[in-house]
Amino acid sequence: MQDHPLRTTVIGSYPLPGWLEFAARHLGEFGPADVAELQDDAVITALHDQRAAGLDVVTDGEQTRLDFNLSFYGHLTGLDLESAPPRRFGPPAHDQRGRHRVTGELAAPHGLGVVAEFERLRRLAAAVPVAGRLVTLKASVPGPYTLSGRLLPNDQYPDRWALTEALVPVVQRELQALVAAGCAEISVDEPSMSCYAHREDPRRFVDIFNRTVAPVVGRTRLATHLCFGNYKGRAVGPRQLAPLFPAFLDLHCDEMHVEMASREFAELELIGRIAGRMDAAVGIVDVKSYYLETPADIAARVRRCLAHAPAERLVFAPDCGLSQTARWAARTKLANLVAGVRLVRRELGLGE
Repeated sequence: MQDHPLRTTVIGSYPLPGWLEFAARHLGEFGPADVAELQDDAVITALHDQRAAGLDVVTDGEQTRLDFNLSFYGHLTGLDLESAPPRRFGPPAHDQRGRHRVTGELAAPHGLGVVAEFERLRRLAAAVPVAGRLVTLKASVPGPYTLSGRLLPNDQYPDRWALTEALVPVVQRELQALVAAGCAEISVDEPSMSCYAHREDPRRFVDIFNRTVAPVVGRTRLATHLCFGNYKGRAVGPRQLAPLFPAFLDLHCDEMHVEMASREFAELELIGRIAGRMDAAVGIVDVKSYYLETPADIAARVRRCLAHAPAERLVFAPDCGLSQTARWAARTKLANLVAGVRLVRRELGLGE
């Protein structure tokens, strides 16, 4: 259980600054020191916006990743990386994300790169401490089932389940390395599980997740993020939580995040069931919409959540990562998220 009722957090990603996207298209003109400076500056930018909003938990904004999970394939051996997506034109959709051919044993001999991300975040966060406030640093790692989604099965790994099993020890080692590095909060993100629970056995998903996190349970605060897809602001699965339950109540984590705002708070009563087992992190900001929720909107949504779960079990966040939302909107959404939660904290006599 958290020690800060009505906690505010983010999922992981944050919009890339325009200058970083421009620089990424011209990396050949930069030296290694220039690239390191670009990365530091981008993380400082994401940190600034999150701290200015007043969040209790911050991330590096995944500023050094190509995407939520696409960058991780560059750390894996045994792959022939696809150089271009199969469809480049037309409306954005998930088929514009390439899939990679597996050519050998899947491994990550040098890890998935998240430890370096966390160490950079900790170094930059320490350089500008927040006076009078304890801010938690969070790292995020894609779970093995989600990570397997962009890989093509072969004779060695004949289906997605086999690919997932090969990736379980890879993710396990990354989690253990993060804990060894001192990371106090890790989100193991498995949105593919929530997208496909309607057609797969959710108990099988729970078993995979629990085996993946087993080496670090009790050694760090473990969270998981479940949504229905947000590539270019598009969902990919039927947007219903019911197929996940009751099986997902057995996930071995401290916090479960569920997408609510973009679904008009359908199935909100489920957060009460989640709160009976772990902290319920509720998405109360719609990252797919450019309506800018006001502090009053947020406060009203928090009060609705309090009808189903106690304050000490509730965490509030956007529905998903903010990488697909323009930065001007992301800044306002985060600031208003924190302002609205603080309104209710004061109403309940919980302070700031």
